[in-house]
Amino acid sequence: MSDRQIKVTLVRSLHGQLASIAASARGLGLRRIRQSVTVKDTPENRGMIQAAVHLLEVEGHGAATRAAGKGV
Repeated sequence: MSDRQIKVTLVRSLHGQLASIAASARGLGLRRIRQSVTVKDTPENRGMIQAAVHLLEVEGHGAATRAAGKGV
């Protein structure tokens, strides 16, 4: 599972978010709006994506539906 990659883009501002949500986005390597990073598909990264999914656009290996809680 760790050889798969997920592309994550910050599409909304971190300003005004809870510190834990902002920390999750920063932990993924996202600093600016419209910045994209590619991260490994691990349970740790999926947890950070789930915490900030309302601020992110997620692509790659069906990650968008799973990250939004719409799938398995």
